[in-house]
Amino acid sequence: MKIIVPMAGRGSRLRPHTLTIPKPLIPVAGKPIVHRLVEDIAGVLNQEIEEVAFIIHESFGKKVEEELIAIANKLGARGTIYYQNEALGTGHAIMCAKESLSGPAVIAYADTLIRADFDLDKTADSVIWVKQVEDPSAFGVINLNDNNEIVELVEKPKEFVSDLAVIGIYYFKDVAVLRNELQSVLDNNIIHGGEYQINDGIKQMMAKGMKFVPGKVDEWMDCGNKDVTVETNSRMLGFLHNDGENLIAETVRLENATIIPPCYIGEDVAIINSIVGPNVSLGKGTHVSNTKIQNSLVQTHAHIKNAKLDNAMIGNHATFDGEFKSISIGDYSVLE
Repeated sequence: MKIIVPMAGRGSRLRPHTLTIPKPLIPVAGKPIVHRLVEDIAGVLNQEIEEVAFIIHESFGKKVEEELIAIANKLGARGTIYYQNEALGTGHAIMCAKESLSGPAVIAYADTLIRADFDLDKTADSVIWVKQVEDPSAFGVINLNDNNEIVELVEKPKEFVSDLAVIGIYYFKDVAVLRNELQSVLDNNIIHGGEYQINDGIKQMMAKGMKFVPGKVDEWMDCGNKDVTVETNSRMLGFLHNDGENLIAETVRLENATIIPPCYIGEDVAIINSIVGPNVSLGKGTHVSNTKIQNSLVQTHAHIKNAKLDNAMIGNHATFDGEFKSISIGDYSVLE
């Protein structure tokens, strides 16, 4: 089994946090988004992972590439790096990794986290994972026939088709079939909104009679912008806490401090005269004093004092001293 992870976008909706680090490497509950995604998919598949292929922008740099290779190696898999240097769509991104597009594979976009427990339908040519949503008009949705097979993909339907939204994770029994169809999309210049889309390759597979079935997840968590990323951090902390994971490092220093779970507290964090939690992640080396903070995501080596924070997101090496409540400040910012 292979895992293909397109992640070349910079994540403009999550700025300023993505000005210095790609969105998939921003930590949620103490671990980078893409790290959690790959681990969760591998755990759900419960199969040996042969390769994890990451499609990134070349500007991400060698340090990022090394981190991604390490994620794959931790799973006992080979890590492969491909580049997509032009924003030409999901289909184009996948084809940037065409040398790895053979055999069974999962394609997963790196701004999504899931909680799921299922078995693959091995009679199907493909599985498209979906989640029931309240407002299907805001999503791409699937249309099913009476045999519970996917017969249509509809993008942001104005009239009701179904309430099962596509979450951006796909399984292909032989991803080479998708590769061939996407090559046809590229060769024939089939473009929507100036981009080549995975859906056009999938639609061509459906037109040839291939069997697509839905896979349902228990939880689908987005990391598209600051507010939903903070919410995802809170939800993930709750899941990990309920799973019995130890989320507080042994090297945490507490002085007249209270931690209200669930919280992730990284190595060498100091909390002084403060109340932290619930639903707070504090990255390695962060220092918090005279502060009350809840429902917030703080990256590494930040300094926070004299604050009352709720729904805040604070970057690496940032300093905050103030009365603002809901903030979003990037790496190395100073507000005091």
